[in-house]
Amino acid sequence: MIERQQQILQFVRQHKVVKLVTLTKEFNVSMETIRRDVQQLMQDKKIEKFYGGVKYIEPVEGLIDQRLHTQITEKIAIAKACASLVQDGECIFIDSGTTTYQMTPFLKEKEKLTVVTNSLPVAFDLIGSTIEVILIGGKVRHSEKSVTSNEFLFRFEHLNINKAFICASGVSIEKGISDFSLEEAITRKQIISISQTAYVATDSSKFNKDVAIQVCPVKDIDGIITDDALPKTTIQHFADNGIPIKVVNADED
Repeated sequence: MIERQQQILQFVRQHKVVKLVTLTKEFNVSMETIRRDVQQLMQDKKIEKFYGGVKYIEPVEGLIDQRLHTQITEKIAIAKACASLVQDGECIFIDSGTTTYQMTPFLKEKEKLTVVTNSLPVAFDLIGSTIEVILIGGKVRHSEKSVTSNEFLFRFEHLNINKAFICASGVSIEKGISDFSLEEAITRKQIISISQTAYVATDSSKFNKDVAIQVCPVKDIDGIITDDALPKTTIQHFADNGIPIKVVNADED
């Protein structure tokens, strides 16, 4: 039942508004079963019901500490895949999200690596390693434990970033990469513009979702790394628009 409820949530998330009768056909179950599943998802505040149907509740951004342990298996798998793209001697950017934060254990064996970051947890994790760490200058954003850039304190044009690993709160073909914070979005946009290669590292729940502020159109990034819960139709949709998606198996170590 729990697995079906997650599938229902994914379906509603994709379509935003869905009639109950559509769900019975899609999942080949009775109306009574769908009503029970919907009731549970309503209690979990994932969806809300209206006459004859349901609609997805768009989440608001939570504190980083609250999000750190959600979908942790998927985030670690995505982070490991990101780290595998990093070569010795490179200069990379690690964003301030909970997915990119999981990259740090997989980087410590790299040689002559430089990490530029706006994430205080990432910087603290790498203290004591052989990795050179550059923390961008600016204002500390307490909820995210991040630094949002101040152009008077930090000059991005001096950086030579080989690969950037960017987080996102929303990913769609139509609206691109989006985030809840204007300041975070500005920092990410600057990093993407100066990086040789820019990847978005995000779990599958962020797809086909648009939040407050656009970071950039999807054409501005070089690839997306996500988990295998993403529907094949979505992967194909992005591929048709020239955006490669690397899917990782969250069940593998």
